[in-house]
Amino acid sequence: MSTIVVSHALYKDGMEVLKDNELIIPNNGDSDVILEDLKKADGYILRIGKIDRKAIEQCPNLKVITRPGVGYDSVDVKAATEYGIPVALCPSTNAGAVAEHTVALLLSIAKNIVRYNNETENGNYAVRNTFTAVNVEGKTVSILGFGRIGRKVAEYCTGLGMKIVAYDPFVKPEDVKALGYTPSSDLHEALSLGDFVTIHMPSMDSTRGMIGKDEFAAMKDGAYFINCARGDIVNENELYNALVNGKLAGAAADVLEKDPPENDNPLFKLNNFIITPHSAAQTKETASALAIMAANATLTVLRGEKWPHVANPEVYEHPRWKGK
Repeated sequence: MSTIVVSHALYKDGMEVLKDNELIIPNNGDSDVILEDLKKADGYILRIGKIDRKAIEQCPNLKVITRPGVGYDSVDVKAATEYGIPVALCPSTNAGAVAEHTVALLLSIAKNIVRYNNETENGNYAVRNTFTAVNVEGKTVSILGFGRIGRKVAEYCTGLGMKIVAYDPFVKPEDVKALGYTPSSDLHEALSLGDFVTIHMPSMDSTRGMIGKDEFAAMKDGAYFINCARGDIVNENELYNALVNGKLAGAAADVLEKDPPENDNPLFKLNNFIITPHSAAQTKETASALAIMAANATLTVLRGEKWPHVANPEVYEHPRWKGK
């Protein structure tokens, strides 16, 4: 039996997989706050929060850090690697759910759903005559990041009659063309072509803050912006400015720089901005699949077996893994 810290309880199907182990669920993922729990851990499943070098260095029993998903910016991967700890990831479970959520947000800002709902409930039926909704058919959506999620978004948007521009430095233009879409090798060009721009890139050194003042300026006047990727990719102050000065007609996000966000975030006061609580992947089906995969990833490593999906594959060259 192993001791496993789960920052926040997984969906019930994943907890069932883990039930024969000693589980500690602090409902907090900040390694500074839960350090005493982490010192007891053989495995750590981190849903929301972070684990840094300071904590890793004080957890000699820790053998695996699991992220239920593919993002790992909240983990000090370098420190984990130095200590022979695989950072296990759970890919391919949430692409459809996040893509559906992206398109739901795209349609919501195009059709002004949230404002129309609020105004109607408050007795302003005449809001229907503001003509602030737009059609999406025939419009162009620029997709920044053309991995599993980006391609799903393209597939769904094609079904709505939209044109697709794809920007991804790691995807060959001919691969984009083979799918019937338009590739762009220049970020600002891709931004300038989109009536809608949606981002699906990981948070890393090359992407943090990549959408700022110059990038919003490169977009079409009256364009719409969606972020279901990572909050720190977008400069929130510049997003706010673009929404207030009319450069953007609307924006929607599932993530912000701080997760969870502060209640007094100025974006929340705007009627052309929609926020959801980092819930794009939180469907019943995805939550079940993701929780089961996260549990299995953790147990696999704790058995001394190599989990194939890790943020640090070089970790398997560490002395801890010699002969395995």
